[in-house]
Amino acid sequence: MMTQVPASEPDFTPLDDVFVRKHMGVPDIDVTGWTLAVEGLVERPLRLDMAAVLALGTERLPAFHECFGSPLAPDVPTRAVAQVEWAGVPLAALLDRAVPGAAARHVWFEGADSGSFQGQDGVTYVKDLPLDVARDDVFLAHRMNGWPLRAEHGFPLRAVVPRMFGTNSVKWLTRIVLADRRADNVFTTRFYTRVLPGDSVPSPVREVDVSSKWFVPGKVAAGKVDLGGRAWSTTEVVRVDVSVDGGPWEPASLAAPGSGPTWQRFSVTRELAPGAHVIRCRARDRAGRVQPLAGARNAVHEAGVEAGVEAVGEAEDRAEA
Repeated sequence: MMTQVPASEPDFTPLDDVFVRKHMGVPDIDVTGWTLAVEGLVERPLRLDMAAVLALGTERLPAFHECFGSPLAPDVPTRAVAQVEWAGVPLAALLDRAVPGAAARHVWFEGADSGSFQGQDGVTYVKDLPLDVARDDVFLAHRMNGWPLRAEHGFPLRAVVPRMFGTNSVKWLTRIVLADRRADNVFTTRFYTRVLPGDSVPSPVREVDVSSKWFVPGKVAAGKVDLGGRAWSTTEVVRVDVSVDGGPWEPASLAAPGSGPTWQRFSVTRELAPGAHVIRCRARDRAGRVQPLAGARNAVHEAGVEAGVEAVGEAEDRAEA
């Protein structure tokens, strides 16, 4: 029977380990000349420099952050996920100042990255969201884990959309446009679309799938071993099952969800004989979604673990002596 354990403080991924994705390179931005425009169907267009952004105040948002993967291979698992404490300001603070017009229905987010992508020239990275979703969910971040954004992570300002794939969290943000229609851009209409179960037409890649991933070393000492990982979804993960060496699925201990859009820890203790082992994990969320066994980008995660006859640390200590 699965054991539910109390929620724990969020564990944040070290910045050096946070995945990096770029479609058209990393733009070189001088913050002294950088501005963010808020325009389109608004009563009061805005243009803010970084001092003006910082003057809005700073809030914190701990959240998991997952890469969807290549838009050319939407069913291939990437397992790229991190958890970050973002610092910045909710988009709603800017929208309240700009005052969306009555006809505004969508928000476009444009980054400074531009160039060629998949044979098409003059491309600028643009994503869009419905206005009500953007107002409630989008966070504009200028810091990660207490540090200013690095260039590769979107310096000086980026959008963050919790519980949505990272493709929606536009980096190197320069322009926010309110419009009465969706943006006509290759990254909104051609790339990052997929046909969801039960549908017949493609939808934008937005909400994450239910997923889980082992966070374990490749080598462990044989004997009783603690194995753990993380699970996440758009809603609470209610169960994680694990299988060792093709054995039956058995419930793991699962931490209760935190107060924000953070992942949940799971763990299990197993006796591992010396040799190679294969472990699998499978999550289920409160909406009833379950990770598929195969054939999908969020398919069950399988990891290999080599159990030795002695603790890895002991062997390393002797090698150094």
